[in-house]
Amino acid sequence: MGAVVTAVIAIAAVVLGWITIEMACKPCLETGRRAMDRALDPNYDPDSPANATTGGGAPSTEPLLADLSASTAPPAKAI
Repeated sequence: MGAVVTAVIAIAAVVLGWITIEMACKPCLETGRRAMDRALDPNYDPDSPANATTGGGAPSTEPLLADLSASTAPPAKAI
Protein backbone atom coordinates (compact mmCIF):
# COMPACT_ATOMS: atom_id res chain seq x y z
CA MET A 1 0.00 0.00 0.00
CA GLY A 2 2.91 2.35 0.67
CA ALA A 3 4.12 2.08 -2.92
CA VAL A 4 0.73 3.18 -4.26
CA VAL A 5 0.65 6.21 -1.97
CA THR A 6 4.19 7.12 -2.99
CA ALA A 7 3.29 6.82 -6.69
CA VAL A 8 0.17 8.98 -6.26
CA ILE A 9 2.16 11.65 -4.40
CA ALA A 10 4.87 11.61 -7.08
CA ILE A 11 2.32 11.96 -9.89
CA ALA A 12 0.57 14.80 -8.05
CA ALA A 13 3.92 16.57 -7.58
CA VAL A 14 4.72 16.28 -11.29
CA VAL A 15 1.29 17.62 -12.26
CA LEU A 16 1.54 20.55 -9.84
CA GLY A 17 5.07 21.30 -11.06
CA TRP A 18 3.86 21.30 -14.67
CA ILE A 19 1.00 23.67 -13.84
CA THR A 20 3.39 25.97 -11.98
CA ILE A 21 5.78 26.17 -14.94
CA GLU A 22 2.89 26.76 -17.36
CA MET A 23 1.60 29.65 -15.25
CA ALA A 24 5.00 31.20 -14.53
CA CYS A 25 6.29 31.07 -18.11
CA LYS A 26 3.00 31.61 -19.97
CA PRO A 27 4.08 34.53 -22.23
CA CYS A 28 7.29 32.83 -23.29
CA LEU A 29 5.60 29.48 -23.86
CA GLU A 30 2.80 31.04 -25.93
CA THR A 31 5.31 32.82 -28.16
CA GLY A 32 7.25 29.61 -28.66
CA ARG A 33 4.13 27.60 -29.41
CA ARG A 34 2.99 30.18 -31.98
CA ALA A 35 6.41 30.03 -33.64
CA MET A 36 6.33 26.23 -33.74
CA ASP A 37 2.78 26.20 -35.13
CA ARG A 38 3.79 28.66 -37.84
CA ALA A 39 6.97 26.72 -38.65
CA LEU A 40 5.11 23.41 -38.90
CA ASP A 41 2.24 24.83 -40.99
CA PRO A 42 2.69 23.54 -44.56
CA ASN A 43 0.66 26.47 -45.94
CA TYR A 44 2.86 29.15 -44.31
CA ASP A 45 5.22 30.86 -46.76
CA PRO A 46 7.82 33.03 -45.01
CA ASP A 47 8.69 34.69 -48.33
CA SER A 48 5.13 35.86 -48.92
CA PRO A 49 4.67 39.65 -48.68
CA ALA A 50 1.45 39.05 -46.73
CA ASN A 51 3.47 37.37 -43.96
CA ALA A 52 6.21 40.00 -43.73
CA THR A 53 5.19 42.25 -40.86
CA THR A 54 6.93 44.66 -38.57
CA GLY A 55 6.51 44.71 -34.81
CA GLY A 56 3.29 46.72 -35.08
CA GLY A 57 1.66 44.25 -37.45
CA ALA A 58 1.85 46.51 -40.52
CA PRO A 59 3.24 44.91 -43.68
CA SER A 60 6.87 45.73 -44.30
CA THR A 61 8.09 46.23 -47.86
CA GLU A 62 11.57 47.40 -46.88
CA PRO A 63 14.47 45.05 -47.67
CA LEU A 64 16.36 43.56 -44.75
CA LEU A 65 19.65 45.03 -45.98
CA ALA A 66 19.94 48.43 -47.62
CA ASP A 67 21.48 48.73 -51.09
CA LEU A 68 25.08 49.59 -50.26
CA SER A 69 26.10 50.25 -53.88
CA ALA A 70 24.10 53.49 -53.97
CA SER A 71 25.75 54.93 -50.87
CA THR A 72 26.37 58.69 -50.91
CA ALA A 73 28.93 58.61 -48.09
CA PRO A 74 32.56 59.25 -49.03
CA PRO A 75 34.84 56.21 -48.97
CA ALA A 76 36.67 55.52 -45.75
CA LYS A 77 40.32 56.57 -45.55
CA ALA A 78 42.77 53.68 -45.30
CA ILE A 79 44.99 53.58 -42.25
